[in-house]
Amino acid sequence: MDLGLENKVALVIASSQGLGKAVAKELVKEGAQVMLTSRSEDKLAEVKEELETLHAGRVAYFPCDITNAEDIKKLVERTHAVFGQIDILVNNAGGPPTGKFDSFSDEAWQRSFELNLLSYIRVIREVLPDLRKEGGRIVNIASISVKTPLPDLILSNTFRNGIVGMSKTLAEELAADNILVNVVAPGQIATDRIKFLNESRAKNQNRPLEEVDAEAIAKIPLGRYGTPEEFAKAVAFLLSNANTYITGSTIYVDGGLVKAT
Repeated sequence: MDLGLENKVALVIASSQGLGKAVAKELVKEGAQVMLTSRSEDKLAEVKEELETLHAGRVAYFPCDITNAEDIKKLVERTHAVFGQIDILVNNAGGPPTGKFDSFSDEAWQRSFELNLLSYIRVIREVLPDLRKEGGRIVNIASISVKTPLPDLILSNTFRNGIVGMSKTLAEELAADNILVNVVAPGQIATDRIKFLNESRAKNQNRPLEEVDAEAIAKIPLGRYGTPEEFAKAVAFLLSNANTYITGSTIYVDGGLVKAT
């Protein structure tokens, strides 16, 4: 299937590692031009070098703290300077800290709000003038916690649901501009984040990591963790011209883990 991503310009947030990097890589493989960003310039430089072996000249990067509104404005300006436009936006952010309700101060709630929800809002606001010109695609990455709250992840459970509410509303508001807005919710994908969560759970429960890991896999109907590449392919489809009629949806990439209808 031709996804029609050749020469499309994609801004992929938090793309120096994990799911963001996997999405950026898949888009480059499909011929898109990609602006990478994260706070680590060293990691960004490494990823740019890696991805340009797939398609030279298609990748650029700009360091950005997405909790900083001015940094976001500079990121979009840099993307314009390098590629001239933005056709695709992938919003992404690192997961918030683990813990129960009583363990978080106002400051912790505020930091998570700024990272996991407000950053998405700000980036969309800056990119919308581009997308309105000829239509475009937005994918907001969340988590299966939007459907089934996860233990010890109250910050994620709260703000990821805000992403879904915002995206659903935007999908209706922006439909007339031919802008499709969707959420992709990963389940147990084999990334450093899943490793960290399992290690934290093992430590808190005084259990072997291998036992916690096996227990997590046993709950997945497909019997294994997903790969970042599998996740990225689903995102790429939603961002592509092959998707012309899916908007306002939340797509679970979870191997059947979520049981709710």
